[in-house]
Amino acid sequence: MADTDNFFDRVYEVVRCVPKGRVTSYGAIAKYLGAARSARMVGWAMNVSHGKEDVPAHRVVNRKGLLTGKFHFDGTNLMQQLLENEGILIENNQVVDFAKYFWDPAKELN
Repeated sequence: MADTDNFFDRVYEVVRCVPKGRVTSYGAIAKYLGAARSARMVGWAMNVSHGKEDVPAHRVVNRKGLLTGKFHFDGTNLMQQLLENEGILIENNQVVDFAKYFWDPAKELN
């Protein structure tokens, strides 16, 4: 379990760096952490991050910009509301103009 905790902590460090008004993906985080095939594990980290106020989990979406993690937020539309409050337009549970708002940790943190 310690290895998982360490990985989750590394995920949270990356997610804390995602600027307001931008989004990243589970896969981009996994790739940045040197675990390119671990996007699902990043998703698990996001699922258990709720309650950690300093981890903006709402800024992590799937590789197509879909709000696949929205069911892990309180309320049916909280993830969408949080993103819209940051100026990101959402339609049909997907970030509109995803490429414009995508934040790649491999480019931004290196």
